[in-house]
Amino acid sequence: MLSYIIEGGRRLEGEVSVSGSKNASLPILASTILNAGTTKLYNVPDIRDTKITQEILKFLGCKVKKSKNKIEIDSSNITKREIPEHLMHQMRSTVILAGAILARFKEVTFSYPGGCDIGARPIDLHLKSFEKLGINITENAGFIICKCDKIVGANIDLDFPSVGATENIILASVFAEGETNITNAAMEPEIIDLAKCLNTMGAKIEGAGTSNIKITGVKKLKSISYNVMPDRIEAGSLLCMTAITGGKIKLNNVIIDNIIPVINKLEECGCEIEKQKNSVILKAPKKLKSVDIKTMPYPGFPTDMQSVFASILTVAKGTSVIVENIFENRYRYMSELKKMGAKITVEGKTAVIKGVRRISGAKVASTDLRGGAALVTAALAAKGTTQITNIEYILRGYENLDVKLRKLGANITIVEK
Repeated sequence: MLSYIIEGGRRLEGEVSVSGSKNASLPILASTILNAGTTKLYNVPDIRDTKITQEILKFLGCKVKKSKNKIEIDSSNITKREIPEHLMHQMRSTVILAGAILARFKEVTFSYPGGCDIGARPIDLHLKSFEKLGINITENAGFIICKCDKIVGANIDLDFPSVGATENIILASVFAEGETNITNAAMEPEIIDLAKCLNTMGAKIEGAGTSNIKITGVKKLKSISYNVMPDRIEAGSLLCMTAITGGKIKLNNVIIDNIIPVINKLEECGCEIEKQKNSVILKAPKKLKSVDIKTMPYPGFPTDMQSVFASILTVAKGTSVIVENIFENRYRYMSELKKMGAKITVEGKTAVIKGVRRISGAKVASTDLRGGAALVTAALAAKGTTQITNIEYILRGYENLDVKLRKLGANITIVEK
């Protein structure tokens, strides 16, 4: 089991670049199944989730070649139609591969996905949407079997703007007969990136980034090269980590428009922020101010940033209130922050954080990916040493986090214990 050992109290200062987006890379990796040719992807982060996805592609029959900043995937000779159960259980987003396999082969078998335990994340919306596209679904001994003779375009109104369901519908509809219209679609930037990638292959997708997306079925796609967008959650996390230490950072490879909700809240906390073309500079105040946050689907404040932002509020002046509207179990990490001296009260969807002068190092455990990042954030400002266990969760979503933090002046090491 791997742990981070962090000696707190050092200001983060310097310049780093943001890696490619985890949440864009996963559906784009799935999309490579569709073109029955070669896809060259750049800026895919080297993290556990992308490695698992590549293992699934290899299992299906894809040839995967990796170099420093490029992944080349040849999907011309796929032989299997199922997603292996042991890999399916390691992360939830594996379900997105189902839509791509269905679109190309009209059948797929998979089990219920795993991932972080942050609350109920049922795949009902995915399955209901598949049924509307003319796909027959049966369940047998924990496996979901999807089959059809053809996929027919349909009007799909999502009960909730689910990112995963929106991506799966897009992937499943690329070769459908006629048009597929998604209403109440998720509007996240990662949806836009997936649509751009598919359109580069020759798909016809309109409206990505809005609540209404239209997919007009095509007959085939072509081989392409594509550069994955930067990770907006990593960008927000590094800004928060700098803010809690009272430091100054220049972040490169940033799409400013994608992180506006986080920037706005950091400015409310008292941070000075300068926006440049592809970079952002943050200078933290001596003492952060309290703010209130409500997580919402994009373009609202992202649920993936809630836990990291909560950490900086533990030492802010005053009392902050957070309302988590997306995942009901996303506060599990707060019991670990309390071990470090944070004053937090949780009731239902609401957490009240009373800022303290300083938190202290302790032995804590990651409860999930973003909760783990919250503990790293707190540890950077804590008095003394913090050991964070179960960092495998964190390694799922952040590329070389310890390397980047050391470059900024943090005292952080990875140990096996």
